[in-house]
Amino acid sequence: MRSIGLLGAISIGIGGMVGGGIFAVLGEAVSLAHGATAIAFAIAGLVAIFTAYSYVKLSLAYQSRGGTVTFIDKAFGDNILSGSVNFMLWLSYLVTISLYATAFASYGATFFTHQSLFLTHILISSAIILPAIINLVSASFVGKSETIIVVIKVSLLILVIAVGASYVDTSRLSSDHWSGPLSIVVAGMVIFVAYEGFELIANSAEDIKDPEKNLPRAFYLSVVIVILLYIAISIITVGSVSEEVLMKAKDYALAEAAKPALGHTGFIIVASAALLSTFSAINATIYGNARLGYTIAKEGQLPKLLMDSKKDVPFNGVLYTTLFSLILANTIDLTEIAIIGSASFLLLFFIVNISAYRLRVKIHASAFILLVSSILTLLALITLMFHTYTSNPRAVVIFMAFIIISLLFELIYGRFIRGSFFNREY
Repeated sequence: MRSIGLLGAISIGIGGMVGGGIFAVLGEAVSLAHGATAIAFAIAGLVAIFTAYSYVKLSLAYQSRGGTVTFIDKAFGDNILSGSVNFMLWLSYLVTISLYATAFASYGATFFTHQSLFLTHILISSAIILPAIINLVSASFVGKSETIIVVIKVSLLILVIAVGASYVDTSRLSSDHWSGPLSIVVAGMVIFVAYEGFELIANSAEDIKDPEKNLPRAFYLSVVIVILLYIAISIITVGSVSEEVLMKAKDYALAEAAKPALGHTGFIIVASAALLSTFSAINATIYGNARLGYTIAKEGQLPKLLMDSKKDVPFNGVLYTTLFSLILANTIDLTEIAIIGSASFLLLFFIVNISAYRLRVKIHASAFILLVSSILTLLALITLMFHTYTSNPRAVVIFMAFIIISLLFELIYGRFIRGSFFNREY
């Protein structure tokens, strides 16, 4: 029975995007784009809205909880690409959890007088372990709490925008304070992970009422609302706080944005909201990734041990998601996590856009728009990788390692474990 209306579907999209991303990557965007931070968010939003077109057409044609996994399988069949991408998607959500956990630690550390590396790792680990326990004990709590938390964090962002508008110094937003065009585009790509999440609407497609009307509206409205929200937040942040202060508070820049209008109380409110938001985002992502692993394992493309469940909870899926997230979050810094997360989803969205193009006749989609979507995501990924290679080569190495691991996993598991290597379409 379809139980999700238009508002519910929009909430899924907004909740998926406005998770911990904006709290984590705002400072990264300012450090690269400076006064043009709002432009950077707009550029990233443009890539997201074009990709949303592919998701709309694919979701209408293939209404399944598999979402991205289903679309790629439909386009390319059961082969090394689809198998590798499925595993890559699972890995990408681990990166997202790591990003949120690192942001949680950055904001959490502001409540302590004495800060240390040990404290940071304790906060990062706690931000992952506690939600994992919640998932194991009461999975229903995740779904019930998410709607409330989405309302709280969006309302708080709107409050920061409303009270901070009168404190904006427009001279800080002038072109004199902009980075070069390439740096602005790169900034948009680094923070692209903040738009990751609208694709979750696709996973709920079969539960959405009147999908022919509500699916397109939910995708487009949620992305447009978040674009406007991010642009407004960027203007308030850059326009009301000096860049020197923002760079010192790079990992918790949004809390600093509340200070001019609300003082230290505003800082505490936003920092507390960031903790709630990132914690809930980790909670929901562990929940979703454990179930993604269960679904892919059920199809034979991941080990069967991920299918082990207790009381409708994919027990092993939660444990492995937690373990690998802890390793990533405690070994990679925030900048690298943001880059790897954005690159991973840009690659996945490029493949989804190509999938939509391959299926364009079946899904009744415009070949021109799909080509533009594919080119935009590919150029965005190339731009991000080129810049990162010159400024942070370690992040590129880690991202390439993710791709190689995904390919090797599919080759090895497909041939020696699943036992169907020679029957698959390589």
